[in-house]
Amino acid sequence: MTEYEKLLAGNYYDGRDKDCWAKQSKAKNLTVRFNNLDFNDAENHRKILEELLGSISEDADILAPFNCDYGRHIFLGKGSFINYNCSFLDTGYIEIGEYAMIGPDVKIYTANHPVRSEDRYYIDENGKKFWHTFTEKVTIGNNVWIGGGAIICPNVTIGDNTVIGAGSVVTKSIPSNVIAAGSPCRVIKENK
Repeated sequence: MTEYEKLLAGNYYDGRDKDCWAKQSKAKNLTVRFNNLDFNDAENHRKILEELLGSISEDADILAPFNCDYGRHIFLGKGSFINYNCSFLDTGYIEIGEYAMIGPDVKIYTANHPVRSEDRYYIDENGKKFWHTFTEKVTIGNNVWIGGGAIICPNVTIGDNTVIGAGSVVTKSIPSNVIAAGSPCRVIKENK
């Protein structure tokens, strides 16, 4: 199994691998181009997003600046919108449903590490200490609104029609049809 296949499978992988590095380099170069486009250059804006992302549906959009690790692991549903200054650490998959609104400065993380310090690092073949990394998917449902500055942690699902309050830190999955906020984020009330 290659390091990239390990990454996709959620196993420990070595991010220094040449194939992983090449895929990240492509994404980083595309985001530099994207972030430096003239705001009115809609044609190239869309072309770059189509090349960068795993998929972007009709009427979906992202405002610059935007940063990601791979791009190809992000799937953006119809009519969804990602506001400016968002960073998606998409070593794992990020699936965003239809008509989701992602506020400015939102961070979505799929990379993870062991909690116990003795498990977090290993010694590589050159005798260097390096950290164990694995990925966990993030899924955001249809008609979700994530307020500005929220942080979505690995292995989280946010259900349809849910609102996540600005500045929330979402460490666990949140069900459909609720308003949730806080650090850690928790359900405040139903959203019917």
